[in-house]
Amino acid sequence: MDVKSAFLNGFIDEEVYVEQPIGYEIPGKEHLVYKLKRALYGLKQAPRAWYARIDSYFLKKGFIRSSSEPTLYIQHLGNDILIVCLYVDDLIYTGNSPSLMEKFQAEMKQEFEMSDLGLMHYFLGVEVQQQSEGISISQTKYVADLLKRFRMMSCTAVATPVALGEKLTKEDASSKVDATLYRSLVGSLMYLTTTRPDIMYVVSLISRFMQDPHESHWRAAKRILRYVSGTHNFGIHYSPTHKFELCGYTDSDWAGSVDDRKSTSGYIFSLGSGVVSWSSKKQATIALSSAEAEYIAAAAASCQAIWIRRILEDLQLV
Repeated sequence: MDVKSAFLNGFIDEEVYVEQPIGYEIPGKEHLVYKLKRALYGLKQAPRAWYARIDSYFLKKGFIRSSSEPTLYIQHLGNDILIVCLYVDDLIYTGNSPSLMEKFQAEMKQEFEMSDLGLMHYFLGVEVQQQSEGISISQTKYVADLLKRFRMMSCTAVATPVALGEKLTKEDASSKVDATLYRSLVGSLMYLTTTRPDIMYVVSLISRFMQDPHESHWRAAKRILRYVSGTHNFGIHYSPTHKFELCGYTDSDWAGSVDDRKSTSGYIFSLGSGVVSWSSKKQATIALSSAEAEYIAAAAASCQAIWIRRILEDLQLV
């Protein structure tokens, strides 16, 4: 569902005055200003005012705001549950009671001007397929657009996103490349990791050279494009299962960075039949042993596990 002109629904709790628009001045009162009663697009208070409005509405309707995710709202009515996720003016909702979801939809349309987009097929660049066999998410169209934008539509696919034993360094002797183009590619690949944990490590690796990219870094980034061109239909599938448990794995290298000898942490969590969270990140401090590097990685994974568990507690799943 989508809230039309969402920011106009917010109330501002401070005095804000605006000049009369050019061409719409009241004759004889051109020197006067307007005092706003509601938020307007372009007003810096508008996003917060909209969130305050929708937040108060959900709480008034009996929803509970997740303590770990402020845009996640849950409503429990007996054995029924309704889950709503808010992204600015877009709402995703689901539950185990069709009547409860229909009631929510009707009440939202009474309170706000809404447009019902139906069963979710596409959200924020992510394609969603909902079938009896389960739910799949992917970014096939995003990959096609990415390959076209960087002129890699006819590239030769490779089997891995990074070459075996690849060691990238800032002290590179190869020629420099266009930093703006490089950053654009890295940023685009970062968004692709939304549904592609298989490229998480190498995208994290090439993002370390955004300030001064060289030809070797550019080749490594283009190799990722060659890899995703051959795996454009990869994604994540969540099939129905009665085994609903949170399982996490963590690992690290030791002194893997050629430039500063810092290590890289990685973790991945699965819930039920599919993965739900993953990360690959260079550690902030230099580990003095492989054991210390593993402890740092485990600590980061533990923090993420606590965050996920708290959300599951809000959903009353643990």
